[in-house]
Amino acid sequence: MPQDHFGAGPAIILLHGFPFNRSMWREQIDFLSANGYRVVAPDLRGLGENVAQTSVCDSASEDHRLKSLPFTTMEKMARDVAALMDELKIESAVICGLSMGCYVAFEFIHLFPSRVKALILCGPRAQGSNEAEKTSREAQAQRVLLEGMDFAVESISTSLLAEATVKKRPDVVAHATEMVLQTDPRGAAAVQRGMAARRDYSNDLPNIQVPTLIIAGREDGVRTPEDAEFIQRGIKGSQSVMIEEAGHLMNMEQAEKFNKAVVSFLMTLNH
Repeated sequence: MPQDHFGAGPAIILLHGFPFNRSMWREQIDFLSANGYRVVAPDLRGLGENVAQTSVCDSASEDHRLKSLPFTTMEKMARDVAALMDELKIESAVICGLSMGCYVAFEFIHLFPSRVKALILCGPRAQGSNEAEKTSREAQAQRVLLEGMDFAVESISTSLLAEATVKKRPDVVAHATEMVLQTDPRGAAAVQRGMAARRDYSNDLPNIQVPTLIIAGREDGVRTPEDAEFIQRGIKGSQSVMIEEAGHLMNMEQAEKFNKAVVSFLMTLNH
């Protein structure tokens, strides 16, 4: 499982969003490892460099179109994380997910509750897919297999990033664009179908007993304030932080504010 792994001390595992890869956590890896944490940031199944096990190319077809396996489920991703922890001899860790990474975090704490010291949920949503979302994700899966990832770049500036980021942070725009274009279309299609098939995590929330921090971007174009509020109400004792001038990729857009919120939360934990 391709990963970045730095530092020593209490472990924190960073789970990236879609259609991105572990490099979205560069500034968190540097900051947290410099502040006494053991940081692990894997490429989740089907994305980044972790594509081979989830995708095939149908070379026998007449048009040589790409073909993906039907699903890369959130449960499989969570089990991959547990296997990685076994490999690295990490018994338990703080699990931090962003967007799709939150779905994986919800699955992980459901399957392996004793291995989670705390949760950090960034741009999260607990509800499952409705029919409109399922239809949309299947359409996107089919389109990406036919056209590749180029069409997905537009959503970076229209939905994922705050206005100030688009205007003033060409480095962030370029990094997000690079990650999208590097994503294997087969892996992307398999993950889209997996997200469409995800469980509804709403009923899991009251069972989450670990300290939990919810981080939202004020200008998030794909999540609403109600999504974060719903989760905060559901997880007893959870905390929330709103980051100004940040969208869905708040850890990249406002890294200093994001890092401060994370480390302040981590310092409250009994390691």
